[in-house]
Amino acid sequence: MAGSIPDLHAQERTGTGKGAARAARREGMVPGIVFGGDVDPLPINIQYNTLIKRLKAGRFKSTLFNLKVDGHDDVRVICRDVQRDVVKDLPTHLDLMRLRRTTKINLFIGVDFQNEEECEALRKGGVLNVVRNEVELIVTAGDIPESITVDLSTLENIGDTITISQVTLPDGSRPTITDRDFVICNVSAPSSLASQEAEEDEVDADDVEVINQDADIETDADGQPAEGSNS
Repeated sequence: MAGSIPDLHAQERTGTGKGAARAARREGMVPGIVFGGDVDPLPINIQYNTLIKRLKAGRFKSTLFNLKVDGHDDVRVICRDVQRDVVKDLPTHLDLMRLRRTTKINLFIGVDFQNEEECEALRKGGVLNVVRNEVELIVTAGDIPESITVDLSTLENIGDTITISQVTLPDGSRPTITDRDFVICNVSAPSSLASQEAEEDEVDADDVEVINQDADIETDADGQPAEGSNS
């Protein structure tokens, strides 16, 4: 179970309807509703600045929150919709859904890279290139993993990669992307070595060009360039 589920503080909203929602917005709040879980919907207000900060942090709709409302038990929720002003694009209302322990949800889970010191490819001078430091998984709300583990000791040569199919996922979890075996990380050659190889390729190309030019030169019996030849 993930141990860092962020808290989301809200106030119970007295009154419903457009009038109560407008009054909340005048007080710097964003009205919302909490539904699901076989209990009555709960109208709430959330501080506007708090919601804006959460939205700017990204992935608000795929983050599990521990909702705290005075006078009510804490409950785990996930956002299902954020309504915005059509002109200003600012939040005007949000819908939060209560989750049962057996509910399946999409969440971004961090990747924990282990055994870097035992990685043979890195010992050979390779550089670890992290393509994804988190992966979106379908998980059970009551059994959310803190992270998924990637064992770098399996990488033996520069150019080796680790894809999602090579990662052991927690029980009950599966990736949201199923149509391709996407890369989690790889080991690439250091930039200095790549530049050196590129320079060597350029030198080899110049040598080939010189050889081709020499092949066109005609010589006389003494091995000297013949008259009219390209010397």
